Amino acid sequence: MTKIASQSITTGVPLPSDDRRSKNPIVCYEVSQLPAFDAKLYQQAKDTMQKVGEVVVPPRDGGYFEVPAGHFFRIVSVEGPQVGDLNLWNAHNLNERFFSGKTRQLHASHLTTGDRLWSNMPFLRPMATITQDTLDWYGWDEDGAGVHDVIGTRCDPYTNHMLKGVDYNHCCHSNLTRAFAKVKGLSLDGSEPHIHDVMNVFMCTGFTHDTHKYFMKASPVRPGDFIEFFAEIDILGALSTCPGGDCGSGHSDDIKPCYPLLVEIFKPAEGSLKHWSEAKRSGYNGQHKANTE
Repeated sequence: MTKIASQSITTGVPLPSDDRRSKNPIVCYEVSQLPAFDAKLYQQAKDTMQKVGEVVVPPRDGGYFEVPAGHFFRIVSVEGPQVGDLNLWNAHNLNERFFSGKTRQLHASHLTTGDRLWSNMPFLRPMATITQDTLDWYGWDEDGAGVHDVIGTRCDPYTNHMLKGVDYNHCCHSNLTRAFAKVKGLSLDGSEPHIHDVMNVFMCTGFTHDTHKYFMKASPVRPGDFIEFFAEIDILGALSTCPGGDCGSGHSDDIKPCYPLLVEIFKPAEGSLKHWSEAKRSGYNGQHKANTE
């Protein structure tokens, strides 16, 4: 094997540099071929829906809920500004779960009405569609922040211990682990591998202008605000009430004021979704074969 001679590392700006940096950006995924958000279809169903269940997730804790395909669910602020970390699974196959990275690529770093929550490969289908967001007015602020991000992974006890040298058992990762263990009858060790990167519901985040570091600021959510989803398949969900509360001053401790979150489940009337069908998994044949022709 021919060795490539090592070269000295330089921090100087190469010439010409302008040409290398002046290329036009392109959006990675053109999604115009995906089915458009059918607001009228969902609204017709919403006009007939009735509440059939609810779950209250206590502060600094986790809770779980199940939503049949064709139903709606809401995550509601009820007592004070509170951020939530959301995990979703296929209720019948736990190998299929929410894929925050692909959701971010197909939509944006922050989600709102009309965006879908996609599952992981090899399934890659919408698990839920956002049908209403009372914080959609927020948009992007002067700091570049938005609401409901799919950037941050979740606060966790491992990173917290690495940075602070303390054990804290009410990070969102731990809250979700306990909730999943409870609903599936698993040990904590058996539950933990199922916990995945989240949708940060109500969280207000962005990247700093100078260093592009991930930041958070106090959430604009207030009691009565909610984000509403339509279940495109049968869903098992878990939600953590983040120990950071509104995440305006920190997280991963018991210092910040925290509040419960309410999950409400709604069933539309029979016949109100005549033109809807459950989302189908990816049509890729799954062969992964090289082209031998």
